[in-house]
Amino acid sequence: MNKLIFATNNQHKVEEIKTLIDDLFDVVSLKEAGISIDIPEPHATLEANAREKSETIFKLTGQNCFAEDTGLEAEALKGEPGVKSARYAGEGRDFNDNINKLLEGLKGKENRKARFRTVISLILNGAEHQFTGVCEGTILTEPKGEKGFGYDPVFAPAGEAKSFAEMTIEEKNRFSHRKKATAQLLAFLSLNAEN
Repeated sequence: MNKLIFATNNQHKVEEIKTLIDDLFDVVSLKEAGISIDIPEPHATLEANAREKSETIFKLTGQNCFAEDTGLEAEALKGEPGVKSARYAGEGRDFNDNINKLLEGLKGKENRKARFRTVISLILNGAEHQFTGVCEGTILTEPKGEKGFGYDPVFAPAGEAKSFAEMTIEEKNRFSHRKKATAQLLAFLSLNAEN
């Protein structure tokens, strides 16, 4: 089975991706690969941050790998938190604080449209390829639900009353930005796995 290192320390993301990836590939987290580093995300775009992470792991291991960067982009906040989603309220990466800052920023605003955007950077046989998935939706006025992670309690996908945090992983995957990007990754890998 082909091994792919997933360049993340976020166990929630690992679990979500593993439910999406075909049996054709063995997805291995950084922890499972015995790699203990926190890769910086210094860039102004999701694309560049995803590339930074995949290139770091490829240089370290020489193995096929992929990384992703995801941002929540609120229309009324000119795309914030965007690339700063994980650290929106500070370097502590506390999502309760991040959610509170987001809700405070949207207070009194009628436009609550937002989208989650995921960019996956794959390095296969030394060459980089990128895939993007988008989920349109709205920011709720208060958190709802206990499942999921990050901004899931305040994000409802378009046409749904439930937040991502009120959905099972299967329900979330019907809309998921990460699933859409992963589907493109899988299609590409299926075509190129034998090469």
